[in-house]
Amino acid sequence: MMTIRSQQAGLIGLILSPMLLALSAFLTHAGPRRIGGALVAGLLLMPLVLAWDALAARAGWWRYPSPSASHGPPAYYITAGLWYGAGVGLIAWRVVRRFDARGLVGFLAAFAPYGVTRDYAGAKGTGLIAFAPGLAPAIADAMAWASGGALVQLVMHLVAGPARADALARGQRGGREAG
Repeated sequence: MMTIRSQQAGLIGLILSPMLLALSAFLTHAGPRRIGGALVAGLLLMPLVLAWDALAARAGWWRYPSPSASHGPPAYYITAGLWYGAGVGLIAWRVVRRFDARGLVGFLAAFAPYGVTRDYAGAKGTGLIAFAPGLAPAIADAMAWASGGALVQLVMHLVAGPARADALARGQRGGREAG
């Protein structure tokens, strides 16, 4: 098992997540209003992730081998808000913009298993999180990822408007895309 401390993981996340957010904002052609909506959504995602972690610790689904086993270090939640909230939220916005409700359903259907796979691989590879055996922790983890992805899209919709409402940055026009 790879040995990495939670402080190291947190620092890596704090360095990489703003860079990944900037890259996703650039690649998705998001304008200032959409980026602002994504940042607000990411900010609101942080307490949701913390609540899921606290619920999971109480239910015995997963815990962090740290001084406070009910939640991870604060850097984990900041990273979740910046990358998985705002950054991935912008990517999902483009999927929703292109495919409407089907895109949202498809994104969430892919995002939840991705998150579970990421968490279980990280647990096995680094020991930064410990999952209880059985199917219930995996189902709860999938629900956490799906609810987080849905929250981000809802908040972006409320703050910045429908996915197709804003023009794309760098000279592209808003409205329906071809295809």
